[in-house]
Amino acid sequence: MTPKGLRAFCLSFNAAVEDFPFGPEISVFKVLGRMFALTGLDARPLTVNLKCDPEDAVRLRGEHEGLIVPGWHMNKRHWNTVTVDGALPDRLVRELIEDSYDLVVAGLPRAERLRLDRP
Repeated sequence: MTPKGLRAFCLSFNAAVEDFPFGPEISVFKVLGRMFALTGLDARPLTVNLKCDPEDAVRLRGEHEGLIVPGWHMNKRHWNTVTVDGALPDRLVRELIEDSYDLVVAGLPRAERLRLDRP
């Protein structure tokens, strides 16, 4: 997945926006003000921090050692840093991004979740 593809995929979700609270080099993708992905799109290797169910996070780290690691500068129980350099299938990367988005949405108050369902 390319940086352009990563950005486009993150922005494809309902109500997703890109923000730069940590400076112009760090893209933070949010849904209704809550972060679901953080990346330096110009970084090499390209990595992205993604929210993850704690049990899945540990399993993924074991299955993809060195490519999925505890979240850099994040709560290591709930976040993974995923290397997006072609070693992992794009399909898996997209699934992990979607899971992160879904976890964040699930944690939103009910009224905010309902706002997402409206056109």
